[in-house]
Amino acid sequence: MKKIELHLHLDGSVRISTASEILGIDIETATNKMRGKNLKSLDEYLTRFDLPIEVMQSYDNLKRVAYELALDLIDDEVIYAEVRFAPIFHTKVLNLEEVCKAVLDGFDLVKDKIKINLILCMMRHLPFSENKKIIDLYLKHIDSRIVGLDLAGSESMFPNSLFIQLFDIIKHEKIPFTIHTGEVNNLDNIKVALDYGFKRIGHGINIINDNSLIEEAKERDVLLEICPTSNIDTFNCDSYINHPIRKLYDLGLNISINTDDRTVSNITLNEEYGLLKTYFNFSVDELTKININAMKHSFADDSTKEEIIRLLL
Repeated sequence: MKKIELHLHLDGSVRISTASEILGIDIETATNKMRGKNLKSLDEYLTRFDLPIEVMQSYDNLKRVAYELALDLIDDEVIYAEVRFAPIFHTKVLNLEEVCKAVLDGFDLVKDKIKINLILCMMRHLPFSENKKIIDLYLKHIDSRIVGLDLAGSESMFPNSLFIQLFDIIKHEKIPFTIHTGEVNNLDNIKVALDYGFKRIGHGINIINDNSLIEEAKERDVLLEICPTSNIDTFNCDSYINHPIRKLYDLGLNISINTDDRTVSNITLNEEYGLLKTYFNFSVDELTKININAMKHSFADDSTKEEIIRLLL
């Protein structure tokens, strides 16, 4: 079925064969460094991005990685995606604008087959001055396909309360924003995100532990970008059958279904949907409604939303 993906990391979806070829290492070594299975924590999972970031340091490599991800999305029957990455990690040779151009040029190679927009990530472990550069980059409007910002990284080590200055700017400038939060069991982080009026939350699964936050998220029409397999890989859920996605959906929360990191978690969106049908009996009708709702909460312009929703019906 035609699908929408809103929470997808470019550097977490680099083909292992591409990393092996570019870095001149064998497939087994690349696999061991890029797969995120049988780890002990989210922080260990995040180390699986080190090798892809090493790959993504030139115009040609960034363009290739973006193009190959676009092809993988097409094979997965995704018709609209918002791909995110932290451009500041890829500036050993290029500047921030050149990094973004390389990625968008890669997407352009198949623009007649899929619509892909870009979300730029700020990182929790970086100082305010570095993250402010990403806000400034967005405000330059260097490309209309750069549609929003994100805050990613270790939520347990760097809680949302540390980023109030950034949030104030984002709110003042009315920048479309999604934030990795509620992935680990810190309900204060979810509360901060809701208080700032952010309409999308990356993961957010631990909201299941607080009824008042659930009601607030419903009232504010917030969308949770849920990535079930990734949540298991990062030890934020102990098994698929115990994942709260079905409960969250049945409680009336807005959700979208995503892979997060296709390579790190070794998952496609088709496979994710299959797991949801197997474990939670999600119907095709329910999955279609989830996709339509995801598109409504996307950062695309209104005409793109209408076009894609027509294709989903």
